[in-house]
Amino acid sequence: MKNNELNDRRLQATPRGIGVMCNFYADKAENATVWDVEGNEYIDFAAGIAVLNTGHRHPKVISAIEKQLHAFTHTAYQIVPYEGYVALAERINARVPVEGPAKTAFFSTGAEAVENAVKIARAYTKRPGLITFGGAFHGRTFMTMALTGKVAPYKIGFGPFPGSVYHAQYPNDLHGVSTAEALKSLERIFKADIAPDQVAAIILEPVQGEGGFNIAPADFMQALRALCDTHGILLIADEVQSGFARTGKLFSMEHHCVKPDLITMAKSLAGGMPLSAVSGRADVMDAPAPGGLGGTYAGNPLAIAAAHAVLDVIDEEDLCTRSAHLGHHLVEVLNKAKEHCPYIADIRGQGSMVAVEFNDPQTGQPSPEFTRQVQERALNQGLLLLSCGVYGNVIRFLYPLTIPEAQFRKALDIISASLTR
Repeated sequence: MKNNELNDRRLQATPRGIGVMCNFYADKAENATVWDVEGNEYIDFAAGIAVLNTGHRHPKVISAIEKQLHAFTHTAYQIVPYEGYVALAERINARVPVEGPAKTAFFSTGAEAVENAVKIARAYTKRPGLITFGGAFHGRTFMTMALTGKVAPYKIGFGPFPGSVYHAQYPNDLHGVSTAEALKSLERIFKADIAPDQVAAIILEPVQGEGGFNIAPADFMQALRALCDTHGILLIADEVQSGFARTGKLFSMEHHCVKPDLITMAKSLAGGMPLSAVSGRADVMDAPAPGGLGGTYAGNPLAIAAAHAVLDVIDEEDLCTRSAHLGHHLVEVLNKAKEHCPYIADIRGQGSMVAVEFNDPQTGQPSPEFTRQVQERALNQGLLLLSCGVYGNVIRFLYPLTIPEAQFRKALDIISASLTR
C-alpha cells in the first residue's frame, strides 16, 4: 500500500472540510514514534494534538483496556452504572484544583465538556452571558465555535452562532496587550454589551492552545478571580490541552494561587481513548437536575479504564517532573537558535507546553510562511511538528512526556537545524 494511493482514495471518499496536514498514512506507532504504510519512521511531536502525554500504546493503558474489554464494553452509565466511573471521579475530585469538595461528570470530547460546563454554569447562576477571549479555542460545536476566538478555519460559513457570548482580550506582551488592557476590555464589555450580573461564567485557557500557547499572567488570573467573586460569576478553566502533566503539573491552574469553579478536561485524560470531563465545586456541579447531564457514550468503560491507567503512569513515572525537565531543555535549544534565527520573535512555555513564534525580521509582521518552512524542514528529517496561533505563525511542541532521552535529543537537533539553516 502506498501513501499516494491512499491519498487519492481519501480525496474521493472524504469531504475537503476535514483538513489533513500530513501526506502519509499511519501504519503503527509506539511511544513517540510513528511508522507510515511505506515503513518511513517519524518522531511524533504532535501526539494526536496533545492527546498522548503518556505516548502511543503505553503498556499499562493497553493492559487496562484489554482487561475491561473482557468484562463489558458498554452499558450507558446512566442506565447501568459501573464502579470504574465512580472510582475515576473520586480520583480526579481528590486532585482537581477547586475550592472545597468537588464532583466530576464524564463525557466524550473536549467540546462536549465545554458545552456541559456552560450548561452547569447557567443552571447554577440562572444567567445567560458568557465571556471568553480572543485567540481562544474551545471546540467545533456551535456553542464552542461561538466561544472560540479564531475565525479561520473554525467559523467560516457556519454562522449564526449562539448569542450572549462576548470576547475580551487575552494578555499578550508580544502583541501589545497588557494585563491592564485585557482587564479594560472586560470592563468595556460590562459597559457596552452585558451587565456583569447577567454573566454566568468567564471561560479561559490558562495556556491558550490553538491561540499560540499564550500563558495567562499570574496577576491576570488573580484579577479574574476577584472580578468573578465580586459579581457572582463562575470562573471556568479550559484545561483540555494543558491538563495531565503537560505544563509540569497535573493541571496548569496549579501554577496559580487562585482556583476556578469549573475545569474542563479531555485529550490526554485517557491516553488516546475518547474521554472528557467537567470537574468543579460540588454545589455548582449539582445545579442541573437529574437527567440534565450525560450522553450515550459519556464515560465509556474502555476509556474510563484507560484513564485510570494514565493517572497511574503519570504518578509512577513522575511525568510532571519529566515534563518540566524536557521543557527546560527545549527552551534552551530554542534560545540558542534565536541567536542565529532572526525570525524568532518569542519563546514561551510552561513545563512541556512550549511554543516559538515567528515574525518577519524586516517588517515585524507574523510570518506563517517561515513557520511552514520550519515544519517542512523538520518533516523532511523525520520530525512531525504542529503550527498554531491566530496568524498561523507559531510552532507548538507536543511530544509524549514518555519520549526516550536519546530520541528527544535527536529531535532537538532536527529543530535546531530546521530553524537555523
